[in-house]
Amino acid sequence: MNLNQLSKHERERFDFAVIADWIPAGERVLDLGCGDGNLLRYLRETRKISGYGVEIAPDKVLACIRNGIDVIQMNIDQGLSSFEDQSFDHAIISQALQTMLETERILNEMLRVAREAVVSFPNFAYRINREAIVRGHVPVSEDLPYEWYDTPNVRFFTIADFEALCSRLDIEIRERRAFDDNGQPVIDDPNLNGSLAFYRLGRA
Repeated sequence: MNLNQLSKHERERFDFAVIADWIPAGERVLDLGCGDGNLLRYLRETRKISGYGVEIAPDKVLACIRNGIDVIQMNIDQGLSSFEDQSFDHAIISQALQTMLETERILNEMLRVAREAVVSFPNFAYRINREAIVRGHVPVSEDLPYEWYDTPNVRFFTIADFEALCSRLDIEIRERRAFDDNGQPVIDDPNLNGSLAFYRLGRA
């Protein structure tokens, strides 16, 4: 399977399936930066979960409503004060952490409102991205699909960077999965060979 040859919908399903492996049936889930709500709908159909999406963009909020997803319109960077401690089993932020300004606050808040957090993001240190930088260009790929002048991303970080931040915040990495462009699991040097990274996080 070559991820670069998959449609957007097929790539989404790949990402969703990886995340779903960590979500037991019947859980309460909070999806941050939920977009059109497709992940929550997938989890509802495959894991019978309940929960909420959080999204700031009005058009995506409407898309969630059309998807039958309970959604709250709010700015995640300002915190999750609307939610009580440990009110969810899992809080998820799927390929959206790099678009956020308050990275530390978001990670801490996820583990305040939920027992575990699931985070996925494109790895900026992936070897193909490094090759683009060596050639003098900002990387553009399926996982980093925007040009430098129109990207919503405000953080460009790597697997090594993320793990260092988790250590500093006393966040326990309970499981990590990395995949290359072919959708194959990466074991050897994921910071170099992994295009997408997925983490299951908790408090020690």
